[in-house]
Amino acid sequence: QVQLVESGGGLVQPGGSLRLSCVASGSIFSIYAMGWYHQAPGKQRWLVATITSDGTTNYAASVKGRFTISRDNAKNTVYLQMNSLKPEDTTVYYCNARPTQRVTAAQGYWGQGTQVTVSS
Repeated sequence: QVQLVESGGGLVQPGGSLRLSCVASGSIFSIYAMGWYHQAPGKQRWLVATITSDGTTNYAASVKGRFTISRDNAKNTVYLQMNSLKPEDTTVYYCNARPTQRVTAAQGYWGQGTQVTVSS
């Protein structure tokens, strides 16, 4: 079992920045990939960014150039630096961990979510 705890969400003005953090604990000898997804109420969960254990990253088109995902394997932590935030970035962000490449994100572990609100 892997437990994921997110932090760093909050209220920020348009154009501002936030950094989300997600710490993994439990059976974390190795985690293939970690990532961030967002979900608006009543809608499906969408990928924001992912990073594999070798540092390969993947971003949604809507956040490329504004968000940066990084990972500290020694601390079992993944970060999402969010810059130039827009009101449409407002939603709940969830941390995800895929233990192995065979496990899809949906089958992996999820955090409880952290709310990001971009508003003036």
